Amino acid sequence: MFKFNTLCHKTLLYLKPLTFSPTSQNLLPFSLHFCTNTSNSSSFAVSYLINNFGFSPLFANKLCSTYSVKFKTAQNPDSVLAFFTNLGFSKTQLHNTITKAPWLLSCNPIKRVLPKFQFFLSKGASNSDIVNLVSMNPMVLCSSLENRIVPTYELAYRFLQSHKDTFACANTNPTFFGDRRVASSIRLLTENGVADSNIARLLKNRCRVFFTRDTLKLVEELKDLGFNPSKTTFGIALHAKTSKTLWKAKVDAFKKWGWSDEDVLAAFRKQPHCMLVSINKINLVMSFWVNQLGWDAMAIVKNASVLSLNLEKRIIPRSAVVQYLLDKGLRKKNASLTWPFLVPEKVFLDMCIKRFEESSYLLKLYEEKLNHACIKDKTCMS
Repeated sequence: MFKFNTLCHKTLLYLKPLTFSPTSQNLLPFSLHFCTNTSNSSSFAVSYLINNFGFSPLFANKLCSTYSVKFKTAQNPDSVLAFFTNLGFSKTQLHNTITKAPWLLSCNPIKRVLPKFQFFLSKGASNSDIVNLVSMNPMVLCSSLENRIVPTYELAYRFLQSHKDTFACANTNPTFFGDRRVASSIRLLTENGVADSNIARLLKNRCRVFFTRDTLKLVEELKDLGFNPSKTTFGIALHAKTSKTLWKAKVDAFKKWGWSDEDVLAAFRKQPHCMLVSINKINLVMSFWVNQLGWDAMAIVKNASVLSLNLEKRIIPRSAVVQYLLDKGLRKKNASLTWPFLVPEKVFLDMCIKRFEESSYLLKLYEEKLNHACIKDKTCMS
């Protein structure tokens, strides 16, 4: 692990020059000793970005204007780049970091950056983990360690009880520790009776729910729909409702297959996970169910869990058996269409194949479909 006490020494500001080769990321040659006599701090900063990172004059000027980047000499930005390089940033990561947060060139890295690295290291994160986090979202360095990062980290840790899992929240959501909405959403869910285990699951798998400004409104909507905050299904439903745009798009997808708004809500109440299925998957399953099998799309409303099943390896093989039984009058027409797809393999074999005289043919039919799925998907293990 990198020894941070050596970084604190002033000599880190005068480390050997960094060089960006012209062929790496299309950057111009880089030198820690680039300087100019200009007295215009904005113009100097623009020139610095152009000469050291290969930015176009237009882009460099835009960055300096947007982030109010100003400095009159190369001393501080040179020391910042040396600092980040010694933390383990690659040329590409450093380029990406400065592109997203050019204001870092004007900061005091010992005060602004080092304490945050030390905090995450103290929680078990590796140096490379932190470098990756910062290069993805340099704005985490803009957040207050005492007022934002530490409180949010400790609040998440309260539910996850694992430093590894807590830091992992930032892997898929780089702004996690710097966004004020996170702590606010967690507290709001707690106040509304959402179980700790539910919040822990959301933190592990569905962090996006903590970035909405409508958390209270969503919680109330779900309560009105009959969801119990103490149940696991509440967390699933909350995730499904987080994006209004995506929710509407999925409702529209179901409507194309004859469902009404009421049907969507009925399916959602019974199986909220159905609204986490992709639109493409919805259309694939519905198209096969309605267009190829000729079955009623409304049957899925009663048990929308079918939508989460693998089309090639589960739905298609079992549907061949069910369709045969229906055609031969061996299965009642009013029997549940979805049941055969949801039961375990042994139950399906016992109740839909082995109990009939045509069991040999049915088993062969079933296995042929399964084998076809395995051939189509080379990763299938027989």
